[in-house]
Formats: sequence, C-alpha cells, structure tokens
Amino acid sequence: MPDTTSQERQAIAKQYGLMQMGVRPPLGRYIRDVASRWAFIRVLGTATAYSKNQNNYLGQLWAVLNPTLNAIVYVLIFGILIDASRGVENTIAFIVIGTFLFRFVEQSVHGGSKSIAQKSTLIRSLHFPRAVLPIAEVVSLLTTLVPALVVMCVIVLLSGLLPQYPPVHVTWSWLLLPFIVALLWLFNTGVAFMVARAVAVTPDLDNVIGFVMRLVMYGSGVIFPVTHYVSSLSETAQAIVGPILDYQPIGVFLYVARSILTQEPNIPQDPVMWAWAAGWAVVTFVAGFIIFWRGEERYGRD
Repeated sequence: MPDTTSQERQAIAKQYGLMQMGVRPPLGRYIRDVASRWAFIRVLGTATAYSKNQNNYLGQLWAVLNPTLNAIVYVLIFGILIDASRGVENTIAFIVIGTFLFRFVEQSVHGGSKSIAQKSTLIRSLHFPRAVLPIAEVVSLLTTLVPALVVMCVIVLLSGLLPQYPPVHVTWSWLLLPFIVALLWLFNTGVAFMVARAVAVTPDLDNVIGFVMRLVMYGSGVIFPVTHYVSSLSETAQAIVGPILDYQPIGVFLYVARSILTQEPNIPQDPVMWAWAAGWAVVTFVAGFIIFWRGEERYGRD
C-alpha cells in the first residue's frame, strides 16, 4: 500500500509539473528554468545596483566617481611618479582602460562570493534556481559599468590632447567596445558562478579573494605591461611565462579593449586575441554554470 501511494503521488506531481524540493533538477530543465527567470534577474540586478549608493549624498554618481578616482590614483603613482609604463605610448589611456575594466572583473568576483550568503533569507523563502543570484549580481555591475565606460572613453580621447602623448581618434573600431564588454560580462558571470559555489561550501575562502585579486591585478597588465619584463628572463623562462601572460583571460580582454580604443602600433587589432577572448568567455561561463548547478541542492542549507 505505501508503494502504491508513493507511485500515485509521483504521478500527480508529474501531471502538474511539480518538483521535489531540495533536489538538483536535470541540467536541461535547470537551464530552461533559469532562462524563464530573466525578467526577475533584470529587476533584481537593477534594484541591487540602485540600492548600493542610495544612502550617499551623490547617489548613483559614485558608480562613475569610484572607477575614475581609482584610475587617477594609479595614473599618478604608476604613470607619473614611478613611470612603470614601459613600451606604452599613452600611459593614461593604458591605465584608465585597465583599471575601469578590471574593476568590473574584481567586483564580479566579490559579488559572486557574497551572492548566496547575502540572500540566504530569499533562498529559504522562495523556490527558484539559485543561479539567478550570481547572474543578477553581475547584471547589477554591468548596469553601473555602462556610464563608467562613457567616462573611460572620454578620458582616453582627451589623453590624446596632451603634448607628450600621440593623438587618439574615434574610429570604426570603437563600435566593437560593446562586444568585448559583452564577452567580459559572460566571463565574469562564469567566474561568479565558480566563486559562489566555492564560498558556499567553504566560507573562509571569502577572506582570501581580496589577496588573490590583488595578485591577478599586478600580474595581468592592468596598470603596467607585465610582458615587457619577461625579456629579462632566460629564453626557457620566456618561452613558458610569455604565452601565459599573453593569453591569460584578463590580459586578453584588456589587450582587445586597448586595441579598440587606442591606435598604438604595439597594440594592433588581432583576430587571434578576439578568438581567445570569445573562447575564455564561453568556456568559463559554461564551466562555471555546470559547477554551480552541481551544488544546487546545498545552497541555503550549509
């Protein structure tokens, strides 16, 4: 009799599309479930972006002021005082593009790490695919990045007016900027998935992320060309370290963005780098999504 009752319940649940709580759904169903929540993701993302600065006097203006002030500090220290921009003609453009875009990466990592812990009440109250939360977090950062990108482009353009730098012109390649930003958003979302899963399982990792991102910043050519210093290594070390620095994801995205906005001869448009950027974005997003999905039944319970 108990078996018959269990079978009847399963039949009724299947008839009305009901799913058992706390069980990871199949990957195909999970993807469809996440895609059907896009309106919720968009609203949650924009609401999160708005709430971050609503208690400040300048409000949403800080979405532009923060990366701008950050870039000014690095330009003053590394571009003027230390003069670490070896092999770069336009130091200001190089550093500004690097800091604005890397800030998007860094905030996505930190946002992903907190996307589960900060929404524990929501997770326990409502039934929805948890992948919505990291996606919404990166969407919120993308909404604040858009006006910051306008400021970034203006600074890059004005830097060409300084006598010590070559002029910067608005060319057709500037139209490619939204495409590399879209690939970077895809990459950041994949990383946010991975970090969200890792921190949900091991909360102590959240304390290490800041140090890791600092290491990534200095090793990815954000504020100075790290590949320039490879020439001082032995030939064997150059053959190993050089390609790693050239084709690691952050370096690839920054190279493509700089080749779009500047006309420096040492940063030309390169289809190979575009292919690497697309590859990093797709592989990271897919891998991150699967990694996050595999821990679906644990979120909000650990």
